[in-house]
Amino acid sequence: MKYSIRNQFTLVFGILMAATVLLCWFINNTFLEHYYLQDKERLLQSAYRSINQASLNNEVFTSEFGNELWRFCSENNINFIVLSSESRVIMTIHDSEIMRRQLIDNIFGLQTSVSRTLKETQNYQIWIKADQVTQIEFVEMWGILDNGTYFLLRIALEGIKGSVALANRFLAYVGVFAVFLSGLITYFVAKKTTDPLMELVEISERMIHLDFDAKYQGHSNNEVALLGNNINEMSLSLENTISELKSANNELERDIRKKEQIEQMRSEFISNVSHELKTPIALIQGYAEGLLEGVSDDQESRDYYCEVIVDEAAKMNEVVKKLLTLNELEFGNTQIQMERFDIVLMITNFLQSVEILLKQSNVKIEFDEAEPIFVWADEYKVIEVFNNYFTNALNHVAVNGVVRITLTKLNWTVRVCVWNEGDGIAEESIPYLWDKFYKADKARTRTYGGSGIGLSIVKAIMEALNRRYGVRNTENGVEFWFELDYIKNNGGLYGS
Repeated sequence: MKYSIRNQFTLVFGILMAATVLLCWFINNTFLEHYYLQDKERLLQSAYRSINQASLNNEVFTSEFGNELWRFCSENNINFIVLSSESRVIMTIHDSEIMRRQLIDNIFGLQTSVSRTLKETQNYQIWIKADQVTQIEFVEMWGILDNGTYFLLRIALEGIKGSVALANRFLAYVGVFAVFLSGLITYFVAKKTTDPLMELVEISERMIHLDFDAKYQGHSNNEVALLGNNINEMSLSLENTISELKSANNELERDIRKKEQIEQMRSEFISNVSHELKTPIALIQGYAEGLLEGVSDDQESRDYYCEVIVDEAAKMNEVVKKLLTLNELEFGNTQIQMERFDIVLMITNFLQSVEILLKQSNVKIEFDEAEPIFVWADEYKVIEVFNNYFTNALNHVAVNGVVRITLTKLNWTVRVCVWNEGDGIAEESIPYLWDKFYKADKARTRTYGGSGIGLSIVKAIMEALNRRYGVRNTENGVEFWFELDYIKNNGGLYGS
């Protein structure tokens, strides 16, 4: 990533380390020499105070003081000499003759090669001076002790400038290595921190696309793990909330569609009822007005008028009943009562009830089933379906034709087929046969007074039973069929 936290951490800490090394180099280069001189000056003053105090207390020649002074001067590389007023050596360390001549030169003002005076008081002076022979620079302190004797203390500067340059060069090497090492360590430490963050970024991106399967798997106890656990909880909460919203939205869409369907059904119902009842109402009104106006005076004509009125009223009543039945089925107001019954016995009883009608129509009925076939369904609704199929077959059968009823046992169901001999149905009309008031052959429908509601009732009943139904053209006729759950002889049930 262009703005990765890992890279930013590495860069920031690298810059801080480099700045720290540069600052140390600057301080070392600027102030180390001054600090070094101050330290040497402090050591000389400490030795002066010790020698001065011992001379006042007459402890100069004691072994205890000598050992202590010797150890201090040896540890700090200090040379010293103490002379009496007669130039006699009282105390010394290292080369006494050179130190003696140097002190005498200082007393008589013969000193040379003094480069810089560091401090000057009534009793002593501190300056930087180069040795006349070796040209090595020393920090010298000389003067008079409180008991009137002369002293000289000096410490070699030991090449302070070269030491500072060497220290700076070494610091540069160490600093470069430290910056590289710290940057490398910072990179891996930052990587360990940012890897869980990148995992959380990936999880959040998947959540944007409504993928809530990804979960943070870290097991540490730091803030990142706490954030990951909170994201897991948020993911689960969002998934449940979105699921509830989708369910509510689905219910809302279904309610909207149902409302639209109800409104459409209401409009269609009003339109179809108006269309279907318009003709019989006009006939009734016309014949009734004819009777009132005395269009015909003979009894036979009046009886004919009354018969027309009664017949049309009966047709209107039948249409209204079918519409009410269909309306109840479509709106789900009819309760389905599942029961066990013999479909063969039901069809046999139905055919016996319409035997007189069959004799008048000269139609041959073929139904050869004798063994009982038990099914589970609402017997009253099944009779309604069979009645519509059978009536439809009688109305469309060829003159002196055949209506055949068959029962076929399938794997899970029994199929009831009502076939009539005659002309087939136009293929383009078959998908619309189940629509309310649809009439494939309007001319023939007017002959027997069909309303176009019967097959719509079949559709509503079979969908309420959750069973299949249909129609197909055969070689010399038309076959309507429906299926019901089949009960085996041993009491077992096929289908569900």
